[in-house]
Amino acid sequence: MSSLENKNILIGICGGIALYKICDLIRFLKNEKSNVKTVLTTGAEKFVSPLLFASLSGNKAYTQKDFFSPTGEILHIELSKFPDLILIAPATASFISKLAAGSASELLLAILLATKSPTYLFPSMNTHMWEHPAIQKNIELLKNFGYFIYEPSEGTLVCEEVGKGKLPSPEEILEVIKAHFVKKTLIGKRVLITGGPTREYIDEVRFITNASSGKTAFYLAREAYYRGAEVHLIWGLESFPYVLPKLHYFSSIPFPSIYFVKTTKEMFEISKNLFFKCDICIFSAAPSDFRLKTPFKGKLKKAPITLDLEVTEDIAQILNSQKREGQITIGFALEEKALINYGKKKKQEKFFDFLVANPIYTFGRESSDYILFTPKEILKYENLSKIQLAKILFDLIG
Repeated sequence: MSSLENKNILIGICGGIALYKICDLIRFLKNEKSNVKTVLTTGAEKFVSPLLFASLSGNKAYTQKDFFSPTGEILHIELSKFPDLILIAPATASFISKLAAGSASELLLAILLATKSPTYLFPSMNTHMWEHPAIQKNIELLKNFGYFIYEPSEGTLVCEEVGKGKLPSPEEILEVIKAHFVKKTLIGKRVLITGGPTREYIDEVRFITNASSGKTAFYLAREAYYRGAEVHLIWGLESFPYVLPKLHYFSSIPFPSIYFVKTTKEMFEISKNLFFKCDICIFSAAPSDFRLKTPFKGKLKKAPITLDLEVTEDIAQILNSQKREGQITIGFALEEKALINYGKKKKQEKFFDFLVANPIYTFGRESSDYILFTPKEILKYENLSKIQLAKILFDLIG
């Protein structure tokens, strides 16, 4: 079940060129099974027909014409009671100024004055307009009123200037919405997570590694972040292809710190530096178990060779053996068979509080069968997604 299923989302759309991005946002929300309604300002109507948003949302798209429609209902009051969450995107300079002044000259403005629903504004405008003292003063005023302001992104704008003013991507806005509905159970906690494979170099271009995608670690990091934790993610892949929202724009939740590493030794050293500072440590990476005793210089020519390997550091076992009282550690085990026997053994040998075991045939899949070893019991799950696993783990931690 999606965290946004059956959530009522009201999107206020202002007259800015970036409103085309709202089409994808509505589509994403509908895929999450949210109930979406839209309200267009008079400026937005100059850019597009309300039919576009009505077709995408499956609900009537409201306009200024509806504000004074003789239907017998007080429309702005009715719409103010509908949403679990309100988004204003793009929020133009004109709309921000009117809202800061308490104007009710448009349907959307009147809804915001009447509603008690949490409201996020996503400003989008020319860089110099965004930086103007009047706009910045109004932004601060709206923050004091309780509105959540998500600052615009930097890049090349429609006016061909480069700077701050772009509406974030629909994917990023969607993640802001998802984060909003996650209970903040980890405020004040520090969480360490290792993810992805490591590389052990044979020569200066070739290396030993594995096919770990790092997805489990990402979903764990995202869930911890959305719950309010200070997240430290040690990442064994060369790039980080995932979207995370900037919650520090309107909360005290810091953006996750991501540490890029290549070798198991690098992962170990950074883990060691962070381990004792963190309350929850999750070892979900797939570090290489072997490395060359002495890597070759340059690039080897194609010919039969014998590799002299040694065992790498067992990061979790070394650090867990020194963990402090109250610190929670979680490990992962990918096994061919006898998951319960191997899981019990690994949990004990490596001093984990929790251990997640899954069969090797599910390696790389989005969903898997899992056996979860807690301090008190053994839980079994079938065909569980990595996203669901992350939620279950943090629910169990409490």
